[in-house]
Amino acid sequence: MDQATHNQIVSFIWGIADDVLRDLFKRGKYPDVILPMCVIRRMDAVLEPTKKRVLETREMLDKAGITEQRAALCDAAGKAFYNTSKFTLRDLTSRGNQQQLLADFEDYPTAFRQTSRTSSTTSSFATSCRHCPRPTPSAR
Repeated sequence: MDQATHNQIVSFIWGIADDVLRDLFKRGKYPDVILPMCVIRRMDAVLEPTKKRVLETREMLDKAGITEQRAALCDAAGKAFYNTSKFTLRDLTSRGNQQQLLADFEDYPTAFRQTSRTSSTTSSFATSCRHCPRPTPSAR
């Protein structure tokens, strides 16, 4: 990718951040949301092809009463990390109810498991999300 294309993509992303996050976060706090979100989205995309297999494996292990599931779930994901959420980020974008979206969205990053980097990224993002305004019951 050449420098001009890179700069165009960066400007596009930060422009969206400015439009979407303007009233939620101070401008200097955008990286606290944008950077972890980019990492989480990338992990989500990497795990999407094996999502069904991971969930099936977890269900089987839960039914068998097996508590140490890490190795089997990593094997099912084919990676050193996995996500046990029922959702992908793509699923979450189709939520009609803002309160349900918020609950599912806050829960989503905590379902990533394994590496310390994964844990650090998702907990940083979860902390940032706690500062988002909550929807009112009448919000649609």
